[in-house]
Amino acid sequence: MAGGEKIRVLICDDSLVAREMLAQILSSDPDIEVVGTATNGQEAIDAVARLKPDLITMDIHMPKMDGLQATERIMAYTPTPILVVSSSVYGEGMGRAFDALAIGALEVIKKPEPKDWAALDAIGRDVIRRVKILSKVRVITHIRGRRSPQHGRPAFEPVEPSGGKVQLVAIGSSTGGPSALLNVLGRLSADFPVPIVIAQHIADGFVPGLATWLDAGSKIKVMPAEDGQMIQAGVAYIAATGTNLEVDGRTVRFSRPGAGQLYIPSADTLFDSVALSYADRALGVLLTGMGMDGARGLKAMFDRGAPTICQDEATSTVFGMPKAAIDFGAARMVLPVHEIAAEVERIVAPV
Repeated sequence: MAGGEKIRVLICDDSLVAREMLAQILSSDPDIEVVGTATNGQEAIDAVARLKPDLITMDIHMPKMDGLQATERIMAYTPTPILVVSSSVYGEGMGRAFDALAIGALEVIKKPEPKDWAALDAIGRDVIRRVKILSKVRVITHIRGRRSPQHGRPAFEPVEPSGGKVQLVAIGSSTGGPSALLNVLGRLSADFPVPIVIAQHIADGFVPGLATWLDAGSKIKVMPAEDGQMIQAGVAYIAATGTNLEVDGRTVRFSRPGAGQLYIPSADTLFDSVALSYADRALGVLLTGMGMDGARGLKAMFDRGAPTICQDEATSTVFGMPKAAIDFGAARMVLPVHEIAAEVERIVAPV
């Protein structure tokens, strides 16, 4: 934080063991201070108003008021970066964790458990890294159900319809990506005529839950990608964690991350493979996210004549990835997230 101040964290979890484990992990870093704990959502709301933390770790399943209700209230009245810490990787509980992302929480990770003590150092480093990154995000008031306002856009030339020749859509996203993906995929028609491949940065173990959540909110099919799989029209395939996703014609393949690769799966790697395999017969979309992943790969698609779209700043949770691509000259259009699906449909299947 500015001036050498510590990152002030509020922990909200009904489990004493989980609170103590998170507190131990976070307090081990000299740049982080745990300023309070809460055992349910109502306590968290009260503590946020009183303590004004830089970040909240939020459990989902709690008595009195759960984490979803608390996230909704906090983001509506005292917007604060929220890291969802969930013990549910699959099933309905996982869906509720992703619902929290849709109303303003930034990321979701698996809750450390007593059985994880042997790997506590690695888990701790990951939690600390995420807390340090997310505490710097400038969140905005996020009220469930409000209509996104119409925003202006930079004066990019409109992408001309391709005459139906686009045969694949590739999407990259990171922080804020699950909500943005739902906004895009959920607006596509059930008869969407081409496959979609997606590189979303997300914690290990959460891709199946993300796919299930997105599938439930979309007319098209959404599923985790499998190595060597033949892709089909009207299906969106999400890259697995821990590996890169590449496209070779109608086949998707997993590849080993490069030494020192920061973001896994890599949007750059996905876009590069699409540029090589499809040239101008693919459409690239880069959504919200921190860092620069996807900018170089989207430029490779752009340079081969592909239509490319970046999410605008006003609707991005973090404008880092789209901004890097725009600055790199990789965007043919910059759109609010709620307008991207209609533009994708227009390009892929022009009337």
